[in-house]
Amino acid sequence: MPLLNWQPLKPNQVLGTVFNEIDDEQVLEELNMDMFEEMFKTRAQTNPTDLSNVKKKSIKKAPSKTSLLEVNKAKNLAITLRKGGMTPDKICTAIETYDQETLSIDFLELLEHFIPSDFEMKLLVNYEKDGRPLEELANEDQFMLRFGKIPRLSQRIKTLTFMGNFPDTVKRMQPQLNSIISASMSIKSSLKLKKILEIVLAFGNYMNSSKRGGVYGFRLQSLDLLLETKSTDRSQTLLHFITNIIQDKYPDLANFHTELHFPDKAALVSLDGILQDIRSLERGMEMTKKEFLVQDDSPVLKEFIKTNCEQLESLIKDSKTAQEAYGSVVEYFGENPKTTQPSMFFPTFVRLIKAYKTAQQDIQQKKKMETESSEEKESPSPNKAGMQKGPMMPKMPQMDLIAELKKRQVKPQVREGKDGALEDIITDLRNTPYRRTDVRRPTQRQDT
Repeated sequence: MPLLNWQPLKPNQVLGTVFNEIDDEQVLEELNMDMFEEMFKTRAQTNPTDLSNVKKKSIKKAPSKTSLLEVNKAKNLAITLRKGGMTPDKICTAIETYDQETLSIDFLELLEHFIPSDFEMKLLVNYEKDGRPLEELANEDQFMLRFGKIPRLSQRIKTLTFMGNFPDTVKRMQPQLNSIISASMSIKSSLKLKKILEIVLAFGNYMNSSKRGGVYGFRLQSLDLLLETKSTDRSQTLLHFITNIIQDKYPDLANFHTELHFPDKAALVSLDGILQDIRSLERGMEMTKKEFLVQDDSPVLKEFIKTNCEQLESLIKDSKTAQEAYGSVVEYFGENPKTTQPSMFFPTFVRLIKAYKTAQQDIQQKKKMETESSEEKESPSPNKAGMQKGPMMPKMPQMDLIAELKKRQVKPQVREGKDGALEDIITDLRNTPYRRTDVRRPTQRQDT
């Protein structure tokens, strides 16, 4: 019969699985396999092979080995070792020599769960002391015996894991600290943003003067109200009006947002989380230094400490700068740095910038449509001009004349915009309500 190249489970791996609960021999007894053999045989055969005996013989050839470990732990260890794809001796040697190239971080983190307990090591060591052959132990037990004899096993694995994670951790944290520093310093030093807030304060005090009186400042979250406050005819928001004022009266402020650097990235940073991670890096470096004092002949530890200590010190310095810069800008805008996280502070400016840009676009579109509408009114209709200058309509029967007039009753042409088709202009008209130009601005106070 042809071979089926599957990957069989070992007898000890079958224990506790579905294969331990099924009986394929019974199936063979129930079925007539003669037709199957005739159709699949590769050459002339003698007597049919008794498959059940083959199975029994194969099981006898692979006698089960002794295992002192708990069943589930042994199974999970077997799976982990298969993932590693290395011999037990190669794994343990790599741990003893701090070989980062041989052992991946993921594999090390898995191995950490299998550090043998004192009880497990006692069982394995006593088995060895009794002079019993180690080859009779299951593969997982043999690995555990060699694994558990590594000096300071837990400290070595933790050191290796720290060393492996260090570059990626620094690479992840440095841009986050830079964004906090850049956003904080740029927001605090922006003169244009300061002037924008001054204009907002002026409008707010003017609107509230008759009922609440003037104030000297406002919480940053009040900036969201600029979008919620609308004019009497509901045609525009307060932000739209202020944006118009900025374009007309303070054009140098129109690009104020270019002075604010990376507030969107800073909004995604957890400063407390970064500070905790840095403290973890400091503890990891101290652990590595202590390990080097014990293993002072390890060139790997020596090189790691020499290369990365300075980088960690620079990261710690930047974290202190980020703390100071963020605390300073939050206090500068009247907020409490202890209760106001970057995820609360910076999004206020992100929303303001986004809403301001949208208002700019709305105003430009409205002006463009008003200009096009004005041009259409001033220019004569092409149909009318053609009718005035064209030849006289020839005489024709009354019915034909009526039919011809109906054909010529087409809608007046509408001039398309420069950047799009007629449908775009209609859509813009629907989305942007027309604002009367004769409405008095709120800034014009009545004389008392």
